[in-house]
Amino acid sequence: MSKLIFSAFSDEYAKSFEEQLEGMNGFGISHIELRFIDGRNVSELSAEEGKELKKRLDEKGISVSAIGSPLGKIKLDGDMKGHFEKARQIFELANIMKTPFVRAFSFYAPAGKDIHDCKDDAFGALADMIAIAREYGVTLCHENEARIYGDTPDRCRELLDAFGGELKCVYDMGNFVLERVDPYPESYELLNKDIEYFHIKDAHF
Repeated sequence: MSKLIFSAFSDEYAKSFEEQLEGMNGFGISHIELRFIDGRNVSELSAEEGKELKKRLDEKGISVSAIGSPLGKIKLDGDMKGHFEKARQIFELANIMKTPFVRAFSFYAPAGKDIHDCKDDAFGALADMIAIAREYGVTLCHENEARIYGDTPDRCRELLDAFGGELKCVYDMGNFVLERVDPYPESYELLNKDIEYFHIKDAHF
């Protein structure tokens, strides 16, 4: 049986990165999903800043389970070129942090459109981002969220099947509840073979 690793969004404990590290040590949590550092999103960090953060993490005995990036959280008619440049910066950070996983989303619709009518554009943008991730040896892990293409289990399954194992699943049970979808057992069984990790939170219908 594979070992389960208990990780956390440490920025939900404190804004200060030093307090985040102290808190994780205090709770006995050995891994974090890196997202906000002293109020700054990981997408804003330079490679040099990433190397300094890695030193601080190593000193505290904490590893990075995944990069909690905002990739794919833009409208399909947004600045995609700039977004992909940001993707390269984030993938380099993942390499520095020695994690193979980067969380991503499946885009929002342009104003006045329904994202489910934008399948070709959403899949095309994801394909381009996956190709860049391949260059860095990292794996994109898709999180289900409201109003993006992959908001329900069926559409998540559609995305996962389209990319031949190069896209994995972040299974967020609470987000499915927000979509009025029961996350277990049918939804879990549908996505199980491609789930890389879980987000666990309180939620109710």
